[in-house]
Amino acid sequence: MVNVMGTAYSPIPELNLLKEFHDGPGKAGFADGFEMYEYGRRDAGLVEWLDMTDTPELRARLDRLVPFAQATGSGSFYALWRCDDRADLATLPVVLFGDEGDLDVVASGLRDLFRLLAIDHEWYLPDWEWDEEEEHSVGHGEYLAWLEERFGLTAPEDADLIIDGARDAYGLRFMDWLLEFCPEYVVDALRENLDE
Repeated sequence: MVNVMGTAYSPIPELNLLKEFHDGPGKAGFADGFEMYEYGRRDAGLVEWLDMTDTPELRARLDRLVPFAQATGSGSFYALWRCDDRADLATLPVVLFGDEGDLDVVASGLRDLFRLLAIDHEWYLPDWEWDEEEEHSVGHGEYLAWLEERFGLTAPEDADLIIDGARDAYGLRFMDWLLEFCPEYVVDALRENLDE
């Protein structure tokens, strides 16, 4: 995805492809609550979410988190966590910052998140009973076709396998990293998810 200034949306090809779909066929919405916004958006709410005073030191640490999309219709958002200096940024873990204090590592990389989005429910409930009053997002079918065509991926049968895998791989490391500079109560929701 190249914008009018001639620069890519992000340095991540997979995310650029999603942005292209998001702004094209997926413009009407393709996953419940999901909406992309400026990559690395500084005003995404991280400082406020962490309930900390905005300082240059905090901002320097928060540069390791790269917000890129709204996760729910109520203000939760996704961020990539630069847990190391790997070259393939698409394999960075995806963290969900919830509008009610939820905090979780939900995917071990963008492709896992793309699969979760294919469920078309903001809390990844694959067995959601769609009744006559609730329908899939308008662009859901096109998204499923795009996901299969671009990446050979489908919606997971069990979202918990993806989420649990991400928690196992990155949850404790993420919590330890946050505790280096955040108050302990900030990570309580993450700790509860890891203890499940």
